[in-house]
Amino acid sequence: MRTRLTGRGRRVVVLTMAGLVVLAGTSRGQGPGGEPQLPRQGGMPLPGASSALVISPSALMGGVPAGQATAAVMPLSLSDAIARGLKQNLGVVLGEQAVRSAHGTRWQALSGMLPTAAVTVGQAREEINLEEYGFPVSPGQSPILGPFNVSSVHLTATTPIFDYAALQRAKAGADAATAAKHSFRDARDMVVFVTANLYLQAVTGASRIDAARAQLATAQALYDRAVVQKQAGVIAGIDVLRAQVQLQSQHERVIFFENEFAKQKLALARAIGIPLGQQVDLIDRMPYAALGTMTLDESLKQAYSSREDLHSAQALVDAARAGKQSAIGEALPSAHLLADVGRSSSAWDSLHGTYAVQASVTIPVFQGGRVWGRVEQADAQLKQQAAQVEDLRARIEYEVRSALLDVQASDDRVHVARSAADLAGAQLAQAQDRFGAGVASNIEVVQAQEEAATATENYLSALYAHNLAKISLARAIGLSEARARQFLGGSN
Repeated sequence: MRTRLTGRGRRVVVLTMAGLVVLAGTSRGQGPGGEPQLPRQGGMPLPGASSALVISPSALMGGVPAGQATAAVMPLSLSDAIARGLKQNLGVVLGEQAVRSAHGTRWQALSGMLPTAAVTVGQAREEINLEEYGFPVSPGQSPILGPFNVSSVHLTATTPIFDYAALQRAKAGADAATAAKHSFRDARDMVVFVTANLYLQAVTGASRIDAARAQLATAQALYDRAVVQKQAGVIAGIDVLRAQVQLQSQHERVIFFENEFAKQKLALARAIGIPLGQQVDLIDRMPYAALGTMTLDESLKQAYSSREDLHSAQALVDAARAGKQSAIGEALPSAHLLADVGRSSSAWDSLHGTYAVQASVTIPVFQGGRVWGRVEQADAQLKQQAAQVEDLRARIEYEVRSALLDVQASDDRVHVARSAADLAGAQLAQAQDRFGAGVASNIEVVQAQEEAATATENYLSALYAHNLAKISLARAIGLSEARARQFLGGSN
């Protein structure tokens, strides 16, 4: 708020009569007694928990498209997808602007500690009642002086000498800006996790298509054999129908998985800002790679030192603590320096210099409970934020423990599922041989095909779960952006 220091009570012109008559000039920012008013420093809201950056799941699944779709197929690796996501994902874009907003809030909070200055140019026409200022007026003489013109130009400056509340308010703003930076880095880690997960889903979908097409080729070969054997009179017509049903079933699976894969690529493209009309080729297939041993203690130590959301929450605790001190400071004395330099007169061609300098100390005496109400609110916010930090530490431990369990369990699942898929493949081969030799009907073949398809699906699901568990562990220990690719590659 700008404070105008010189005024009507300061522009005094001496006139003659049987004594001297004083002419007062224009007032700017005076109280009832004509004294300059101090700037009000308590109007700025304190930065608090609302300064934390919160990115919704829908924002993480969205993106800002960059460029135009072309006819050429775009090769896309996992590293390329992550790099694009960190530029074009909607969560990153919103996070960047939230950090800018936090910096703006910081500057607003800091303004209470910095000098302010303003130039005011004024032109007025006035009448003054001399009796209002206590000057005697002779009987029969009018107490009204004027009308007259007042022209003025003033430079007004104010600066705090000591203001504990403003100092703590500036500290709270700085802590809130720091929290926003950590929250933005955490949002980037979440974008890496979401992008890697979408990429894994898509490449798993591609593997399902390959497996379904292989099963379709097998079903086609078995159907062709059944037709030949039926024509030779070796098997009954029911075997041909059974083989045809199995062929149509495998064809339906291929159509289903191809559609799912197309939608998975669309979801990935949307999240990383690729135009949806652009054809992409996922060049990384994410084969199985075991993750090196990580102990619980090592993982927790890494998580507590690296998780950006924890650093953000701790910075908000500092901001809330400074906010409480700022509220307490409103009950403490404050000192300010005010200065006004200007020129004024009844006409612009005859301006005369004026100045005013004032150092003032404000000592709050009674404020109707407003200060202590703010202190109580700030203390409650501080305790809420501290409780959230402790809850977050517990949640981090839960996430690390869960991720470690998932990595171990999914690793075991991959071994078992791969063994089952190999056995199912051998069983299918033997069933085909028995059917070809005429010692068994194609019922065994159909059953073996279904079991092979189920075993293959279980293996692909286990492989996806294993890779997802590894990037979940990377997320849990706070290293998604730096080490997600290494985790998926099996490097520790």
